[in-house]
Amino acid sequence: MLVGLGLMLAEYLFHRLNHDDSHDVRETGASLAIALGHKLTAASTAGIAAVPVMAVYRHRLFDIPLNSGWIWLALFLAVEFCYYWHHVAMHKVRWFWATHSVHHSPTKLNLSAGVRLGWGGHLTGGFLFYLPLVALGFNPAAVFGMLSFGLVYQFFLHLAHPPRLGPLEWMLNTPRHHQVHHASNAACLDKNYGAVLIIYDRLFGTFASAPKDEPLRFGLAGLAPSANPVDIVVATWLRMFSDMLRARGPAAKLRALLTPPG
Repeated sequence: MLVGLGLMLAEYLFHRLNHDDSHDVRETGASLAIALGHKLTAASTAGIAAVPVMAVYRHRLFDIPLNSGWIWLALFLAVEFCYYWHHVAMHKVRWFWATHSVHHSPTKLNLSAGVRLGWGGHLTGGFLFYLPLVALGFNPAAVFGMLSFGLVYQFFLHLAHPPRLGPLEWMLNTPRHHQVHHASNAACLDKNYGAVLIIYDRLFGTFASAPKDEPLRFGLAGLAPSANPVDIVVATWLRMFSDMLRARGPAAKLRALLTPPG
């Protein structure tokens, strides 16, 4: 955590000294407050997610020994695959989007945006996307440890001014690719879902490069920016539940939770 704060401060000071408008102090402050809330809620709810995970692991199909580089490579690719579809769901299903939208709310993309994460993700069921690997026989600590590695990697995807990485950009998710993912331009919506790799986006047709004829815009379409951490965290949840309450009949109420946002 201290390393991340140091890197955020270094990035801010570097761009400040160069008179670059890549940071907003109030927005960064909100991101840090949200990050603290995320840490607290994640720590307090991790045990809830652990119960079904361990129940599935007790009934696993195989015991997969993590005793070779090939097995670790297979696990890495499998976790990347599961994360890709989890990330797709976070954009296509309002129930998941309500939490994930917090991460897309900054109007300035920089390292502080990388720690702006919604609260209570364990409670919304994101861990379900990784249960097939646990059921197959991968140790849960290895599965979620590999997932954590990908999330740490993604912190560095939020650089304010992404470098060009040449041929690596064909295979890896890079800061340039992730800027497209965060952009609210029509050509960028629902693109570049990968964690460490971008190959699944290329395979499933969700890869996009930045449009050449318009600047990238960040923030949530149709929702005014806010510097209040609580407002940012709950805004999309309130809109979703408001729509659900107004909906008539169980089927309509379910659609309000499960249909794509917007």
